[in-house]
Formats: sequence, C-alpha cells, structure tokens
Amino acid sequence: MIRARLLFVMLLLLTAVSLVFALAHGSVVISWEMLWQILTGKESGVMATIVWDLRLPRAASAFVVGGLLALAGTLMQVLLRNPLADPYILGVSGGAAVMALAAMLLGLGAVWVKGGALLGALVSMLLVFGLAHGRGQWTSTRLLLTGVVVAAGWGALISFLLAISPERNLRGMLFWLMGDLGHEPASMLSWLVLLFGFVVAFALARPLNLLVRGESQAAALGVDVPPLRIGLYFLASLLTAMAVTLAGSIGFVGLIVPHILRLLVAADHRVLLPAAVLLGGSLLLLADTLARTLLAPQQLPVGVVTALIGVPAFLWLLYRSAGVSGRNSE
Repeated sequence: MIRARLLFVMLLLLTAVSLVFALAHGSVVISWEMLWQILTGKESGVMATIVWDLRLPRAASAFVVGGLLALAGTLMQVLLRNPLADPYILGVSGGAAVMALAAMLLGLGAVWVKGGALLGALVSMLLVFGLAHGRGQWTSTRLLLTGVVVAAGWGALISFLLAISPERNLRGMLFWLMGDLGHEPASMLSWLVLLFGFVVAFALARPLNLLVRGESQAAALGVDVPPLRIGLYFLASLLTAMAVTLAGSIGFVGLIVPHILRLLVAADHRVLLPAAVLLGGSLLLLADTLARTLLAPQQLPVGVVTALIGVPAFLWLLYRSAGVSGRNSE
C-alpha cells in the first residue's frame, strides 16, 4: 500500500501535469515556452485567447465533473455495498437524459437543456427513493433493484425520443448521451456542490469506514444506519445530478477510480474521499484532452474515451484482485 502523504503528492503532481497537458494540446498545439509566456502574462495574442477563453474553462469543467463522479461513485459503492455500483446505477442519469433530450427535440436552448437535465435527475432521485422506501424496510438490495428498474424505464424513453427525433437533432443528442464537455463552462454552483459534497462526505468518513464492514457491525459500534443511508443516497444523487447536468453521461470514472484507490490505500475514507476527487478530476481532464486531440480538429465525445480507457483498466483491476484473493486463500 502507498502511504497517504506520498499518494497525495503523486495525485497533486498528476493534476498539475494533466492541466498543463490540457492547456497545451488541442487542434492547435502550443509549445511549452509559449504556454509559459501565456501563463505568466508575457503573451497576449491569439494563443493566449485560446488558453484563457477556451481551454482553461473546459479543463475546469472536466476536473469538476470528474471529481463529482468519482466522489459519487465512492459513496454509492459504500451505500449499496456493491463494487460494481457507479453514479448512474440508480437511474439519475436516465431521468436527466430524458428531460435534456426532450428539450433538444423541442429546439430549446442550452439553458433549457441544462435545466431539464437537472430537473429530470431530481425527479428520478425522488422517484427511486419513494419506490424503494415504500411502506416496508429499505434495504440496499431493494434500492438497487428499484434503481435498475427505473433506469430501464428511462432507457426505453430515451430510445423512443431518439427514434422520433429528426436527423438534424440526432448528432447533438447522441453527443450529449455519450458525454460532452463542449457546452458552457462549469459555473460557481458546480464547484460549490463539489465542495459541499466533499465536506459532508469527509465529515462522515468514520461512519463510512464502519458501514463498509456491514450494517449490523456499524450499528453495534454506534452508527445510526438508516439516516446515514438516506443521507448518502441524496448526497451521491446530488453529485451525480450536477455532473450529468454539466456534461451528460460519462461512464467508468465513478466506477474505476474508487477501485484503483482501494488497491493503493485500502478503504480508509479519510484518504479515499479526497484522493477520489483528485484522481477523478485528473482522469477526466486527460480523457477530455485526448477527445480533443485524437482526431483533431474533429472532437470525440469524452464518454467514448473514458470507456476506451475504463474497460481495459477495469478488467486489469478484476484480474489483479482475483490474483490477490487467490494468494490470500492459499
């Protein structure tokens, strides 16, 4: 295992390198000397405009969305006690997608698309919570099954909207579904949501460490489990809703980042939570840079790049964990 202090040094270095890489690369490559002059205020031409007005706001959006997804994925895996849980498993992204695609189909502007996505995410969040809670006992299994069924329903509505959409709207709709950071840059609200989510989650680090061991053991050690589960659900859903509103559905970030960090630093959430924000933000920052440069000047949806990175990474994690389990059982 990597010591926490060394891990944070490595993650901060990765974040800095990812940011510099994002500012220097795109359809127009900026040399390191030119980038340094721009950042120090010695260059104010067209290249400076590209960096300050285009690339830096997009890089900030990539980092905040990656941080939101990684933090939400970490909380969701604790809540559901399922290593395959990701921020989208409970249908939040499906509700956001339906409302956002409906706004696109009606020809409404970007503000309506973002507002619709946020509204759809909140409706889905309340719907899943209400159906899962019902009149009986709310369990992680019941919540998971309810979320999967609601997500399937949203998926059917998404297919219907795509089927009836005119061809001129399909490209934008598909880009949104696959994840796109080319819209308006992240607002101050998104940074505040990320900060709020991190502060609340970090304050709950000890109960999270106990909840991972099992609800019965956590309750025996003084954790009030039912309110904690409800708080985790709404917090993870809020983080997911904000990320989806900013960039659409971007997969694998919230799934693989917690796994990578648990292999490196075990499951202490006092380390895991801040590390997840840094690694998630850096990973999406690198993925978005690749999406802008691989086929430049044409841009790929960033969700395609995260999937191309995430699939082999997750298979490697499964192989590694299986090897560790096999050695431990001998």
